Amino acid sequence: MIDWLEAHMGTCGFVTYFNIECPGCGIQRAFIALLRGELGLSLRLFPALLPYLSTLLLMILHLIFKFKNGSQYAMWGFILSVGIMVVSYIVKLVT
Repeated sequence: MIDWLEAHMGTCGFVTYFNIECPGCGIQRAFIALLRGELGLSLRLFPALLPYLSTLLLMILHLIFKFKNGSQYAMWGFILSVGIMVVSYIVKLVT
């Protein structure tokens, strides 16, 4: 499955047309690294992947089990994920 994912990775339109990376660049490579068990590489490629996946899992579980404060936790998880994504993107542009 991992080999299939690597062979079918999408291209970033931002890089294609503007020649700069977008805030989401690296998420596919980070996900594949995570599937391979390379956590450090995954975090270097896209630091917001783990909070993003955790928030996605929380949202799915909240839809099934109707947690009391599930929507608030999902909102804060989303804010955390976007915050990490923006900071890492700024760092990527500066360095």
